[in-house]
Amino acid sequence: MKETKNRNPLKLLCVADEKDPLVYSPNIKERYNDVDAVIGAGDLPMEYYGFIVSMLNKPLFFVFGNHQLKHFKRFKKPDHMTFEFHDQMHASNKKKSYELDYFGSTYIGGKVKYVKELDVIIAGMGGSYRYNNGENQFSEVQMYMKLLKLFPKLLYNRMVRGRWVDIFVTHAPPFGIHDQEDRCHRGFSAFLWFMRVFSPKYLLHGHIHLLDINEKRADTYRNTQVINVFQQYILEVERNG
Repeated sequence: MKETKNRNPLKLLCVADEKDPLVYSPNIKERYNDVDAVIGAGDLPMEYYGFIVSMLNKPLFFVFGNHQLKHFKRFKKPDHMTFEFHDQMHASNKKKSYELDYFGSTYIGGKVKYVKELDVIIAGMGGSYRYNNGENQFSEVQMYMKLLKLFPKLLYNRMVRGRWVDIFVTHAPPFGIHDQEDRCHRGFSAFLWFMRVFSPKYLLHGHIHLLDINEKRADTYRNTQVINVFQQYILEVERNG
């Protein structure tokens, strides 16, 4: 993102893995009323996202992790109908609740989204490395295939907006950056490839719990800053000119 004079940076509240008492608080408005949007990097209950959205009235974009998957199937494409028809069914139901409108949040798993109001391109890829064949777990090859499906929209952004993507939101970390030796917490080499090819400014992930809040959260890979947003993290992003 290009540096812009006389414009405040884009401020993002990022959350993942565990509820943070500073966020899940009646004082959330006072603490975070100046954020522009919220990013969820997985393993949090949808009700928590709903609380944040209802209190801050800011857009929230999220991916699922490998836990807290109670509502996961609602966001997967149904076998015999498209998302559009699925959404029309919900629209025809006059009950207004966070459960019917996805808790006020926008799912970006396996998607590339241009947020016009913020002038930011966000891509998302949830899940973890496959360790017990559970839901939303993937092999390295499967993750490469999922990333390749993003290419048409990434290319469109490159042609129309001059950049592939600004922020890449994942649950698992990249291989060798913030990950751990056990299979469950292993990172994806596919994410390293994604950063080399598409050069997002940021890769925001969860999945790796930090025992010390002062533990190092950020590293740089090529042109990308990789940040572990466990519990909560405030990210300030320079706006595009």
